[in-house]
Amino acid sequence: MLNSLKTAFKLDELRSKLLFTLAMLFLFRVGAHIPVPGINPDAFADLLTKGQLLGFFDVISGGAFKRASIFAMSITPYINASIIMQLLTVVIPHLERLAKEGEEGRKKITQYTRYFTAVLAFIQAIGMSVALKGALVHPTVFNYLLVAITFTAGTVLLMWIGEQITEKGIGNGISLLIFAGIVSRIPAAIVSIGQYLKAGTVNILSVLALVVIGALVIAAVVAVQEGQRRIPVQYAKRVVGRRVYGGQTSHLPLKVNQAGVIPIIFASSLLMFPGQIASWFAGNAVADWYLKWFAWGGVLNSIIYAMLIIGFTYFYTAVIMNPLDMAENIKKYGGFIPGLRPGRSTAEYISRIMSRITLAGAVFLALIAILPNIILALTRIPNVYFGGTALLIVVGVALDTMKQIESHLLMRSYQGFLK
Repeated sequence: MLNSLKTAFKLDELRSKLLFTLAMLFLFRVGAHIPVPGINPDAFADLLTKGQLLGFFDVISGGAFKRASIFAMSITPYINASIIMQLLTVVIPHLERLAKEGEEGRKKITQYTRYFTAVLAFIQAIGMSVALKGALVHPTVFNYLLVAITFTAGTVLLMWIGEQITEKGIGNGISLLIFAGIVSRIPAAIVSIGQYLKAGTVNILSVLALVVIGALVIAAVVAVQEGQRRIPVQYAKRVVGRRVYGGQTSHLPLKVNQAGVIPIIFASSLLMFPGQIASWFAGNAVADWYLKWFAWGGVLNSIIYAMLIIGFTYFYTAVIMNPLDMAENIKKYGGFIPGLRPGRSTAEYISRIMSRITLAGAVFLALIAILPNIILALTRIPNVYFGGTALLIVVGVALDTMKQIESHLLMRSYQGFLK
């Protein structure tokens, strides 16, 4: 891998892409330490400990949220806007037509997504500044607007950085920003574990157990992310003039985890929101009852969390994968699945296969999501920042980026990272 990386840096084009990506990620990390004017960082960090949803934002932002920096909201509004636009593409005929118009249509949808991101970010920033008014130095209308506009500008800047990485660098820019935010917390987590060892809070066996569990989870994530069911597709021969076209056998790959990490983000946001609201009304009978029985990490909370993830996995997979369209595309190009009639029979078969492999992927995502609770129960190490969701994101982004680097190397007959 190191030799391949050296080779990559010897190529002018690939070296410039890698350096540009690193420069953009460095800009992101610098911005994560620039505070927002009008906010008391210490009071903001204190409020952060009072809710799970705020802690979730801090994990995604790589600690920028806890520091009350200009990138505190991270790229979350852009992700939400992209998901909503993807769902609306299925519902609104105009967006559906744009999605089928090719590159020009996709550019138009991307433009809509940018505008929608700015609107969502401003709404979220207003809500955050009002809900966290205890952290404002002077809670006036001007300061509320100043904080909201600064948060919104930070998100829009991150969106621009991500798009620049995708266009001029290596890998998916938005994914790499989340990747950098999560990975940046590893040194602090290692220091915390060292402090726990020194204080005697945890023992060396617990740390070894954490390392072993982490290695096993990484192996499982790689296996599931790369896992796919290949449905054989036979293309009929066509005679055009004196030439014969087609006749070859191909396959239709269906990934085990087609939805990625989106169901976990959906489920965690939906489940953490009531707990966050209840934590603001501590002392109220209803809020205390909810916090007692549905506390994050509890049995009921984990069961509901797992069920929501499984449900969202099926929902999101159904949105992005349409068996009828897949069957029509196979039929249009003269293909068929051996033993099945083209058309509806093929669509029903693909739907049945997708339902089965989606169940495996959904159960895996549910187990990954509740992994931090399992780690805490086995190792007794508090504040495990590098949980299952973070590992899923990090491994997935790393694999995708490595494949892109490999494709550049293979184009020039160099050996890549993956063999």
